[in-house]
Parts: sequence; C-alpha cells; structure tokens
Amino acid sequence: MKIVVLNGAKVNYDGLAGYDSLGDEVVCYDASTPEQYAERAEGAEVLVSKELPMNADSIRALPDCVKLICEAGTGYNNIDLAACREKGIRVANVPAYSTDRVAQTAIMMLLNLSSEMGKQIRALEKGDRSNFTKYLGVSHTEVNGKTLGVIGAGHIGGKVIEIAKALGMNILVYTRTPKDFGPGTKNVSLEELLKESDYVTLHCPLTPQTKHIINGETLQLMKPTACLINASRGALVDEPTLIKALQEGHLAGAGLDVQETEPPLADNPLYDMPNVILTPHMGWKGLETRRRLVQVLADNIAAYAKGEKLNIVS
Repeated sequence: MKIVVLNGAKVNYDGLAGYDSLGDEVVCYDASTPEQYAERAEGAEVLVSKELPMNADSIRALPDCVKLICEAGTGYNNIDLAACREKGIRVANVPAYSTDRVAQTAIMMLLNLSSEMGKQIRALEKGDRSNFTKYLGVSHTEVNGKTLGVIGAGHIGGKVIEIAKALGMNILVYTRTPKDFGPGTKNVSLEELLKESDYVTLHCPLTPQTKHIINGETLQLMKPTACLINASRGALVDEPTLIKALQEGHLAGAGLDVQETEPPLADNPLYDMPNVILTPHMGWKGLETRRRLVQVLADNIAAYAKGEKLNIVS
C-alpha cells in the first residue's frame, strides 16, 4: 500500500518526527500545492496532509486509487468532506494528540499576561532596566481568585480547566454540550462568560457557527481589564476588530498562538503591540507531541488496512 505525505515538513521540520512508521512504501514531500495533489497521489491509496486546503475541486481531481485521507491533526475544516463522500474517500484525523501541550500553551499565555511579561522583555531589549532599579513599572497580579472563561470544553478545554482550578481560579464554561467539571466551575451563556471573565480562552473547533465568535460585538461585552487567549484556530477571532480593541484600550491584552493568516503578514500590528504575546502556532509542535501524532497516524492507517475504523470522521 503506497502512502504519500503531501507536506511532511509541517510536522517533521527538524527531522526528528519521521514518517517511516506509517508503512513499507512511504513517499514524503516537504510541501505541495493544490495543483500538485493529483499528480503526486498517483498510485497511492493513502494521503497524509497537515492543514492543507483540500477543496471540492482538489478532491475530485484525485486519482481513484486514493481511498483514505489522513489529516495530521485534530481539526479537519480544511478538507471538503462532502466531496470526499462523493468520491468514496474516507477521512481520518488525530484527536487529542496535543491536549497537554496546547493546554500548557494557553496557561503559559495566561501567566505571562498576568505579569505583563511581554512589556518586561521588550524593555530589556531596549536597554531599559528601570524595573530593576525603581519600583516595578508593569502590572503583576495573582491569577488565583480571578475568573477564567473557557469557550469550548473538549479535551483541550477540559485540561485547561483542570490546570486553572489547580491555580485557584474560578471557571466559567461555554460549550455546545454542557458538562460537570466539579466545584469551582459553572456552565453559562456566552454573554455571561464574556462579561464576567478576567481571562477568556478559546478551545472550540472552527465551524461556520464559530468563525469570528470573537468580533466587534462580543469584544464590547468584555471587561477593559480582561485578556483574550487563542490557542485554537485563528479565524475564531475577527482580527482587525481585536487589534482595534487592544489599541483603543477596550481590552487589556491578548495571547495568540494562532492568527487568521499564518504567518501574519509582515505589516501586521500584532507583531509589535506591547500588550500582545504572539507565538507561531507552536502549541502542537513539541517533539513528544509530534511523535505521538505520527504514531496515531500509523495506527489509523493500520486500522484501515485491516478494514477497521479508527478516528474516521467521514
């Protein structure tokens, strides 16, 4: 069974999370454009991709030998599932492989924002050492007793709740299917969560319903002292309105591991804003996390070869 990895460098960028375990015949390309998918898929039964846009035309152009597309990640909004069903192609994903690391990234953002760490680091880069020689010139607050609003409470959101409770935070949850996370947590409406939270963190999938769930209207509900954290999908946030809110003081800060355009364009103000922590979608990129990802890909493909369904989403 021939397996083709269309953009292997996305996961194996350092050569430490290779794809040899996927099968006996693996052809790996560092990157591929939509125009190259069909040609490179010739003779392959399985395609592996990571966040590649695969629209209906791209799917329909694939050779009939392709029977399984493995998305090397949890989200699969980049793949046209209806076109896959038309063509008889199954789609599998890799759920929960990055739960701990993404949750840790969100908590890292929260703790850094609570200490205005970005401002402190920028001051040192400019040679300003006044934080050491005078009274502390930046805000430095405790997170215990503060309220964290968690939008989306799947694997990652649930792990964030677990860590935040250990930090002594009060938790408000807005999720499609309310769950009982025990003492210190409360399921609420989106409006109540945004109004009452000191920090808001996003952990929901990107769907037509959640795209720009944070926008000009919902940002107005948040406290001017609140901070927004997004380690899920960039398009959950209407970026221009977020930038405006941060610039005009309607929001205190933001920690963004994902952006609407990745990487952000060179002139994006987020790069230089003192109240923003910007990271390059690193939540899933830990070495242990990527190796776990490849192992689950291998498990998905092995199950498919046996006629079993493991992590099949369509």
